[in-house]
Amino acid sequence: MPHSAASHRRGNILTTTTFRSLGILAETAEALEAVGIITPFPIQEMTLPVALAGNDVIGQAKTGTGKTLGFGLPLLDRVVVAADVDAGRATAEQLTDSPQALVVVPTRELCQQVTNDLLTAGKVRNVRVAAIYGGRAYEPQVEQLKKGVDVVVGTPGRLLDLAGQKKLNLKQVRALVLDEADEMLDLGFLPDVEKIMGMLPVKRQTMLFSATMPGAVIGLARRYMSQPTHIRASSPDDLGATVANTTQHVFRAHSMDKPELVSRILQAEGRSLAMIFCRTKRTAADVAEQLEKRGFASGAVHGDLGQGAREQALRAFRNGKVDVLVCTDVAARGIDVEGVTHVINYQTPEDEKTYLHRIGRTGRAGAYGTAITLVDWDDIPRWQLINRRWTCRSTTRRRRTPPPRTSTSCSA
Repeated sequence: MPHSAASHRRGNILTTTTFRSLGILAETAEALEAVGIITPFPIQEMTLPVALAGNDVIGQAKTGTGKTLGFGLPLLDRVVVAADVDAGRATAEQLTDSPQALVVVPTRELCQQVTNDLLTAGKVRNVRVAAIYGGRAYEPQVEQLKKGVDVVVGTPGRLLDLAGQKKLNLKQVRALVLDEADEMLDLGFLPDVEKIMGMLPVKRQTMLFSATMPGAVIGLARRYMSQPTHIRASSPDDLGATVANTTQHVFRAHSMDKPELVSRILQAEGRSLAMIFCRTKRTAADVAEQLEKRGFASGAVHGDLGQGAREQALRAFRNGKVDVLVCTDVAARGIDVEGVTHVINYQTPEDEKTYLHRIGRTGRAGAYGTAITLVDWDDIPRWQLINRRWTCRSTTRRRRTPPPRTSTSCSA
């Protein structure tokens, strides 16, 4: 969860706005302050006044900018729980065991992260939040729904499945969030999302967040949103503070030299958590195994692992039990972990978009990071294409990705 216990800068103006001053419930502010979250990031400061007023919102923001609290806090404010009755803000008749708010996300990992963030923010009010996603047994999720939940965070397939079986009642939902809508488009989930939206009450608040706004996402917003306010975390020409805060290095390296190169990079002074990206599941497994043999505390996340093993690896990475996570692009979608200082592209990404997704794991929420790409001889044409497109888009940035250079060692 993004956080800040101090003021932050917007342009040349020092901002001292707090979450309390933006009008969230006192209990929610108390829960945030208990974990050191006091002042909002720009996307949160821009979104909260509009969303708390009940308006529909389109938020254009990348992962890592703090958007979860931007939509999560208004969402929590809209649900009625027992604490609200005790405080005199609601009546007992308004209480329900059916979900009052729904967050739809593209991946299991993002589902878990958003759920944890909402549980943290809703702790004082004891807001019941359920994570509903595939790859896990139905029974525990159905049992949780039977006991009663206030907010459901889920992936489209499992949500649609449980709703179709009448295990998930969506008739009481008064607030909907579509998070990372462009990712849901890329993964082919938009038809399922539309089916889910058709099950919801017409009268509701809808918030849509997306890093980019492709035509299909714009069309979805036009069909299902009412006079939405469009909020951008940065100007359209800005590639975002996330990338601007990341120093990028590129090295040409033979595949046989890469394990040694990576080992040296991981010994860099000041290195904290590191993510290593591979194109294939086999390479990811091999790299993780080699790093373990070299004495690094590493874990792996790739498609050949079961959901339980993936969750265990992510939990160990977040908790610091392992400080190196080797992953494939598909398996890493939606992973948002604080404190990642280094991203290593062990294999050249497929395209510019994948490159941006990878390096966007570091340099988040005002922090600085380092991204290192190792380019095989066979991958030079692919990298040149990525670099050409990236350079064209980066003309206003101070840092620019250098061309590959031959190296047998590297210090980050």
